[in-house]
Amino acid sequence: MGNRLSSRDVHRPTRQRVRPGARRLARSACVLLLVGVLGPPAAAQYFGRNKVQWERFDFHVLETEHFDIHYYPRDNEAVRDVGRMAERWYARLSRVLGHGFTKRKPLVLYADHADFQQTTIVGGLIGEGVGGFTEPLQHRLALPLTGSYAATDHVLGHEIVHVFQFDMAESGRGEGRAAPSAELPLWMIEGLAEYLSLGRQSPITSLWLRDALLRDELPTYKKLSTDPRFFPYRFGHAFWAFVGGRHGDETVARLYREATRLGAAKAIELVLGRTVEEAFRDWADAIREAYGPFLGSGEAIPAGAAPLLTRDRTDARLNLAPSISPDGRTVAFLSSRDLFSVDLYLADAETGKVGARLLSASKDAHLDAIRFIDSAGSWSPDGRFLALVAVAKGDDRIVLLDVRKRRIARELVPPGVEAISDPAWSPDGRALAFSGRSSGASDLYLLDLDSGSARKLTSDRYADLQPAWSPDGRALAFVSDRGPQTSFEELRFGPLGISLLDLESETIQRLDLFEGAAHSNPQFSPDGKTLYFVADPDGVPDVYRVALDSGEIRRITRVATGVSGVTESSPALSVARQTGELAFSVFKGGGYEVYRLDPHRVQGEPVPAVAAGRA
Repeated sequence: MGNRLSSRDVHRPTRQRVRPGARRLARSACVLLLVGVLGPPAAAQYFGRNKVQWERFDFHVLETEHFDIHYYPRDNEAVRDVGRMAERWYARLSRVLGHGFTKRKPLVLYADHADFQQTTIVGGLIGEGVGGFTEPLQHRLALPLTGSYAATDHVLGHEIVHVFQFDMAESGRGEGRAAPSAELPLWMIEGLAEYLSLGRQSPITSLWLRDALLRDELPTYKKLSTDPRFFPYRFGHAFWAFVGGRHGDETVARLYREATRLGAAKAIELVLGRTVEEAFRDWADAIREAYGPFLGSGEAIPAGAAPLLTRDRTDARLNLAPSISPDGRTVAFLSSRDLFSVDLYLADAETGKVGARLLSASKDAHLDAIRFIDSAGSWSPDGRFLALVAVAKGDDRIVLLDVRKRRIARELVPPGVEAISDPAWSPDGRALAFSGRSSGASDLYLLDLDSGSARKLTSDRYADLQPAWSPDGRALAFVSDRGPQTSFEELRFGPLGISLLDLESETIQRLDLFEGAAHSNPQFSPDGKTLYFVADPDGVPDVYRVALDSGEIRRITRVATGVSGVTESSPALSVARQTGELAFSVFKGGGYEVYRLDPHRVQGEPVPAVAAGRA
């Protein structure tokens, strides 16, 4: 695009609190989960705490044509890539929205989410579910590097849409336009940001739509604008995708502009030529037409699966990241049972009866948070300990929890690693594999539990996530966007696939599974001959298995909504190391429930290793 990048030292960005009564942070943030329905507020894990700055960041500035990117020098290559992404988003959005900036905008980039949570740009506490935000007074956007270029690009695009919205509102006040958060419903603001940053299709949006259709609860205009059960990000995204798909992006831009002048309802009637009620009926009909066939071929409850952690049993809508013990008798999981935090619990894997609360950030003053978006617990081979990721003193760390004594036995902070997710205990109990970051992308690491030293297994710009050990300890299966569809020169990122890393030779083999589909959560069978995983070749994420010798793929579940965590790459599947039981989370009823499959029920039906048309 011809933009020139240069670097110069600057002072840290001006600290400023948003005035009481100013636009709320939630009006301009990339939020990963519906806090009002699924769990606690965005800052609930920090209930009763003050924001603490554990680190002082030596900010520099990278200048692009339209942005001043404030960063600290650790991630130079990633920062330059973010600069390229930002200018690409500017080119796209200025063309679609017919608007340009009159001055450069500040973009504050943090190395990881724990650093991002210490920001002083806004005064409020930032919870696990906030991926980025835009401060409305000076149009400053802030976000952390995620370890996945595709995920970072999405959050960046979402927030740059908000910068355009604030800038358009400011320049349009002389024409009688209102500020977007003052007049427009949240679904229209955030839905547009999701539509313009994701496009017309999103696996997570599709989950919400199939679930609403299954329950016959597609929203009217009034319900979408006032009822918190209808997540404005997902349903707003779906409405704008309907408008764009039927009328084109020119109509999307015109509808938003008219809405800032007339309000949402009058703009819909003017631009679409339909009453609000008729427009929403048209949208509902389009959803039924698109997703009805999938509901007809799927089950609300997976066939053969036993409900394990349902809303009735846990008294919570958020039951995530199941980790079944090696002997298959108990399952650790993260849940919003507590009003003020997402905590770690233990349940009977046969009856689903919830027992002890193992760990709580709100109860333990030593911990700031438990990572629940992108990480799950991992059992030691003897079932005595559970490894998971928590935040304390501004840094990610691996916590080794003594399950029987319900206390932290050890904390590990691998040197030189800034962010941690997905710990996986080795079969011999002597090491942990995990996904970590020391730059803008995630790599695989091996942590020796005796010495505490960490060895880097991969080193590149690919996203390397969710390592899982083979039973013989010779290989790791993991999720990555490495492959021919990813090009860092063109900033093009392919879907997540599954690869195998031979630990002796350190060679990597990408498995030939479903072309064009997203894959996640690889888990070995106890004998090591089979690999279970979650994929969405037909647009609905389900559990599959592949025979590693023959390459035969079988479909294990056929769920109407989908097997999923909060995001596409959140942990959702666990296999008992010794006995082979499966535990997995399903999006259902506007929340997440965990189901169990016994080993004799996991044969599945054969499927071709070619992706069908995706929803």
